Amino acid sequence: MKSRIKLGKTAMVIAAGAVVGGILLAERKAPLRKQKLPAIPRNVRNAALGAGCAVIVAAVEEPLTQAIAEKNLSRKRGIAQKLPRPLRLLGGIAAMDYGFYWWHVATHKVPFLWRFHRVHHIDPDMDASTAVRFHPADMFVSLPWRLVQVRLAGVSPKSLRWWRNFFNLSILFHHANLRLPDGADDTLSRVITTPKMHGIHHSSAKTERDSNFTSGISLWDRLHGTFRSQPPQDAIDIGVDDPLAARDVAIDRALGAPFRDTPEQVD
Repeated sequence: MKSRIKLGKTAMVIAAGAVVGGILLAERKAPLRKQKLPAIPRNVRNAALGAGCAVIVAAVEEPLTQAIAEKNLSRKRGIAQKLPRPLRLLGGIAAMDYGFYWWHVATHKVPFLWRFHRVHHIDPDMDASTAVRFHPADMFVSLPWRLVQVRLAGVSPKSLRWWRNFFNLSILFHHANLRLPDGADDTLSRVITTPKMHGIHHSSAKTERDSNFTSGISLWDRLHGTFRSQPPQDAIDIGVDDPLAARDVAIDRALGAPFRDTPEQVD
């Protein structure tokens, strides 16, 4: 039994690796937008920030959320555990996705949270590497909500694991600088977040940035009126329109950015 579980996990890792590799290759073969800066320095910088986040998630968030998920299952508590058994897995994933939608909205509306989330948005270009460009401290800032999110969603350890896989692959996909075949992006955006849809969210124009918050199921934006249709991607200026954005792109400046005066305070 244990050997089967191990083989299953190995197969999932291989499959996930193939999907990630496919996304990275595809966005270079069919770019959606023209990049402003050389890719390699950006990718290395973003990967370094992402590595710091991954360490914190693995060491702190995953053990805590796993413990809550185990109690959800044993005590039959939370939204997913109240559903009929066949719906618990998908219900748990949907509940987690919905909870993350509200967290994402909060990171744009609450000034303290925006200080950290801004590090993700000041990337002057957007591709799959942008998906992991977050301030490591952001993982601690988001931790209380993540614990509440897991508890209320009622996900089991299995549902939590599937949600993480779905979430990680989703953010890599919709951050990718990937031009999909004609009509495919618009069709997919009716169900999930797509590169064009999320490209609007990374616009330097605040009116466009404050839309398309969902990181998985696109229903949440449509349900709450935050969905924005997709203008030509060449018309979108990726980044943050503030006088300190260019300064804060580099790793050392990005790490200190949340603790310095922000443009909102300067103005």
